[in-house]
Amino acid sequence: MGGTFMSLPAEYRDYFVRNLHDALSGHTSNSVKEAVTYSEESRTKCIGLTIETRPDYCLTPHLTDMLSYGCTRLEMGVQSIYEDVARDTNRGHTVEAVKECFVLAKDAGFKVVCHMMPDLPNVGWERDLECFREFFENPDFRTDGLKLYPTLVIRGTGLYELWKRGMYRNYPPDKLVDLVARVLALLPPWVRVYRIQRDIPMPLVTSGVDKGNLRELALARMASLGLRCRDVRTREVGIQDVHHKVKPDEVELVRRECTANGGWETFLAYEDPRQDILIGLLRLRKAAGPDTSRQPELRGRVSLVRELHVYGTAVAVHSRDTSKFQHQGYGSLLMAEAERISREEHGSTKIAVISGVGTRHYYRKLGYHLEGHYMVKALQPPPSRRTRTPRCPRPTAS
Repeated sequence: MGGTFMSLPAEYRDYFVRNLHDALSGHTSNSVKEAVTYSEESRTKCIGLTIETRPDYCLTPHLTDMLSYGCTRLEMGVQSIYEDVARDTNRGHTVEAVKECFVLAKDAGFKVVCHMMPDLPNVGWERDLECFREFFENPDFRTDGLKLYPTLVIRGTGLYELWKRGMYRNYPPDKLVDLVARVLALLPPWVRVYRIQRDIPMPLVTSGVDKGNLRELALARMASLGLRCRDVRTREVGIQDVHHKVKPDEVELVRRECTANGGWETFLAYEDPRQDILIGLLRLRKAAGPDTSRQPELRGRVSLVRELHVYGTAVAVHSRDTSKFQHQGYGSLLMAEAERISREEHGSTKIAVISGVGTRHYYRKLGYHLEGHYMVKALQPPPSRRTRTPRCPRPTAS
């Protein structure tokens, strides 16, 4: 749900989410909790729910409400990591608030996708590129996903008035394509680009992107410059098969580490490293924030699985197709490795998963049970080994 959903009245939000789950299950519920319970058993599964919000509507009470809805991913409107740009564009929040809400959201288990807007007034091409370089390298940011929305001039806005007076001009098309290409080249392999440019009818746009295939143009520019895009979407097995007719040959477990938003992040993936094809991934986090800022179920020595995803053609629940990658055991292998890391390296006594409502039974089969809004499992310490909490490792460059 977009448009700062959490700013709407609680009664309307509950009504909307309740009916959303009821539409899947066919049941008429009296509360969100009842609707979610029936949605768990629905034949049509709610595997995830995304809510768009802002830093000032991403505090602990908002996160608790979103968990009760079955939300698993947040999309955060940030636009720029520069304080002067946030001020000049009337964002209504500081960049420091962005950093704080990223910590709260990830410590609650959410996947975090950030909306960024290049070509804002008084920034410039070089500073725009530096903004994205810092966004991916600075541990205070480092989100899981990105939506890239180049600035558009729309009639009736303050920016339109600046444009009319000649005080603002968009980048020329070639310059914008070049910027997007170089941003895509900066992407770490654990980030997914969900979208490039907003889907706004061109007649409504006074100035800005004049082509509807900006991603395609940027990828072509990258090829001409000898650059590669290594984001999750580009590397996933289904995309590689459909667009390049390439299938994985030798698949192995790949582990990458980084510190991000006050915690220790581990990105586990089954990949074909030679061909750079991604089969499945898991995002594991050891939170570092104080217990008082976390959800009640996550206090103490707890590790968090924030995402488990196996790619390729969708296979129905309880079905199997040996020519497809789903339901071949990659998910359970990733979970087993996450449990080992949580127990032996994090020193955790519990592991929790933020699970889509419709996928909770999958985790039950792996020995998990529902505690509050999370699927959890107790971890026994290794025999004859003292449990200790290691330092967070340095981020890897791979």
